[in-house]
Amino acid sequence: MNERSVGIVKTQFYTLKVPFFLNSGNFLEEVTVAYETYGKLNSEKNNAILICHALTGDAHAAGYHEGDEKPGWWDSTIGPGKAFDTDRYFVICSNVLGGCQGTTGPSSINPSTGMSYGLSFPQITIEDMVNLQYEFLKHLGISRLYAVAGGSMGGMQALQWAVSFPEMMQKVIVLASTAISSPQQIAFNEVARQAIMRDPKWNKGDYYDGEFPCEGLALARMIGHITYLSDTAMQNKFGRDVKDESMFQVESYLHYQGDNFTKRFDPNSYLYLTKAVDLFDLSNGKSLEEGLKNVKADFLIISVSSDWLYPSYQSKEIVEALTLHDLKVEYREIVSHSGHDAFLLEKGQINYHVSSFLEHLSVRNVMLSEVPTIDEGCSLEEAAQLMISKNTTHLPILSPSGRISGIVTSWDITRAVANKIVSLEDVVSRDIVTTRQEESLFVAAQLMEKYAISALPVVDENGCLVGILSSDNISALMGKKAD
Repeated sequence: MNERSVGIVKTQFYTLKVPFFLNSGNFLEEVTVAYETYGKLNSEKNNAILICHALTGDAHAAGYHEGDEKPGWWDSTIGPGKAFDTDRYFVICSNVLGGCQGTTGPSSINPSTGMSYGLSFPQITIEDMVNLQYEFLKHLGISRLYAVAGGSMGGMQALQWAVSFPEMMQKVIVLASTAISSPQQIAFNEVARQAIMRDPKWNKGDYYDGEFPCEGLALARMIGHITYLSDTAMQNKFGRDVKDESMFQVESYLHYQGDNFTKRFDPNSYLYLTKAVDLFDLSNGKSLEEGLKNVKADFLIISVSSDWLYPSYQSKEIVEALTLHDLKVEYREIVSHSGHDAFLLEKGQINYHVSSFLEHLSVRNVMLSEVPTIDEGCSLEEAAQLMISKNTTHLPILSPSGRISGIVTSWDITRAVANKIVSLEDVVSRDIVTTRQEESLFVAAQLMEKYAISALPVVDENGCLVGILSSDNISALMGKKAD
């Protein structure tokens, strides 16, 4: 366990004191919520961030349970100094309504019968999940959230939060998700549900006192895992490797994932949760612009380049609809071969983008303020010697007034030597791209990419040099956030 972990944590439970009513008009007489928290709620109670989990996730998002070797499912982003910095924020994650990891769901005991609900559990929606989270947060004394964040089904919850309670959060982060489930997404979920229901042991959902429908649930999970990985990810991970004479490595992987899943998940919960995902449609049969007309939060929408389950176009549709309402929206596409699972795996990119959004990281936060410089008239040899002694690759050239007038790089020096150029003036760059301290770090990085440069001089309002931003600075930040 490293110093940036939240350490040993315990799942807590809260039971509502009144019946919980669903959008359908049905109600649950008794509802328990399983949850975990990390960090401390400040005296103003304005530093809370709600994390919403994906389809088969749970409340254990970070840290370690006593005796466990693996941390929570999003431990790479939650903890001291990470994107969801527990030195600054009070981070909360609860198991969703209909789940099977401590929150009331089909496997829970119906107080009216003393038996598991099974299929007598009412159909639920993403909105019902969010409404329960709202009631639970009142128990914690939280009336306003700093942010709501989630990926996949968790992203749907985050979007629903913005629609249902537009005044309650300042920021919303949606990763690898959609505002409207597509026919293809519904189709995959239906095949998975049929795999469960066609297992003879499913027994119309009444299996809690009998044999568990493991084969059907394992097959459903195998189908799911195929959609979570991209073609490239499968090729890189498995190729056509053979585990033994009768089975490819990819087959073995799917069998392992399916069989292992049956040890921790309830088949009926899988049915209910996938159906809630299918029913999710923030357009309400009209337009997404109309469905999002009342939201007020700032948004960060993240997609994954290789995600074919929730492709980038669906994230862009959300961005377009939000932009039409003049909201502050940032869109990032993670470049990854990992497919849908990249929102869990690409910890460097995720931490960088999320922390930049939450903390408003600017050039000032990352730039080097002590920068070796040279004056006009400096010789090529003097510049080379200074680069070596200061271990730097970029030397801004300053005029007598302190304004930057040029820049020379180690590549310029190399080119001069190779071409037997003796004058520094013949290799120096005079057409300089600069940035300001208050500029967004992301915008500055985009500028560096646009002009294919690895360093960006930082100047004040008078054009005087105050620092330098390098690609190494940004890479170091991403690496630090990913540790």
